[in-house]
Amino acid sequence: MIDDNIICVENVTKLYGKNKKEATALLEKGEHKDAVHKKTGVTAALWDVSFKVKRGEIFVIIGLSGSGKSTIVRCLNLLHKPTSGKVLFENKEIEKFDKQGLLDYRRNKISMVFQSFGLMSHRTVLDNVAYGLEVKKIAKEVRDKQAMEMITMVGLEGVEHQAIASLSGGMKQRVGLARALANDPEVLLMDEPFSALDPLVRRDMQFELLSIQSKLAKTVIFITHDIDEAFKLGDTVAIMRDGKIIQIDTPENMSANPADDYVRQFIDSADKTKVLSAKHVMVPPTCLVRPKDTPSHAIREMGASSISTAYVVDEKMKFLGVISIEDAVRARDENLPLSSLVITDVPTTYVDTLISDILSLAAKSKYPIAVLDEGERLKGIVSKAAVLSSL
Repeated sequence: MIDDNIICVENVTKLYGKNKKEATALLEKGEHKDAVHKKTGVTAALWDVSFKVKRGEIFVIIGLSGSGKSTIVRCLNLLHKPTSGKVLFENKEIEKFDKQGLLDYRRNKISMVFQSFGLMSHRTVLDNVAYGLEVKKIAKEVRDKQAMEMITMVGLEGVEHQAIASLSGGMKQRVGLARALANDPEVLLMDEPFSALDPLVRRDMQFELLSIQSKLAKTVIFITHDIDEAFKLGDTVAIMRDGKIIQIDTPENMSANPADDYVRQFIDSADKTKVLSAKHVMVPPTCLVRPKDTPSHAIREMGASSISTAYVVDEKMKFLGVISIEDAVRARDENLPLSSLVITDVPTTYVDTLISDILSLAAKSKYPIAVLDEGERLKGIVSKAAVLSSL
């Protein structure tokens, strides 16, 4: 049986300096890394870091400069060797790989996309993307075909023969992404790949990554200092500070339950509408009626709840529309069936829809938005006030 966790990091510490034993003793007593450096000259880049990455997820590590996020990602392919602790790939400790095993791991299992692109200016787009396949001595016809598939996937078809120098920053980053994907790695390491791009290009690249992930389902470990980017991309988010992991959680749970004041301050700078979904702000409807109910019953139900609109569902809770108090009174006075005056043209959304995606809908809607599950069953309602309060 394949383990659900493809990468496991166990108690990894990375120290720089000669007096590591003395520094370790101080760190074990809870001394801050700055105090340890002052006393011993040793820099604690990482201290006792542990986490697990599930196969096929986007795992985002976020932190400010000096938090250790770039150091830990470089331990995952042994560009940095941990002072202590283990990094396991598919339950195998990578530090125990022999020379050929490590080479195979780096060439075939894991690829990296850097912030600075790392492209070869004397090569064309196609030759850059195919470089990893060339190193593996794959025939030119085969490698060019594989490279073109990735170039097309990242939206660069038509510029494959252009020089790298002629490309914009966003296009260069697409080349870097295509090159990493061309080797068909199981794990993609991305160290602040979009931070050098302007905001609009950065947003496009985030969308591109999510689109590619929906097709390829790669395991992605993504480094950033931007909380909005972390919450937009991450299935799981880890926040680092001073070389330590502070909290690991889903964006939704982390936003709702920050581990401490540091995490809370980090999250306070995030756009909550891009983190919270309808299920987080919806409430149960206070008044439900069935199509077969009498108008008088609907009027009584709305009166008891002190509201002027009832939500209409069938016997299986499938949402059918709304009935207003005015229409219910009309149906009673004119002896009409309640079902004949149900308003069906009302806004709806789904439980996992982000608040940011229903802002305009909420602003225009006359009624609270009905929140449905995949079976079109009514799960709750979202009022305009609930949407605005999430901002």
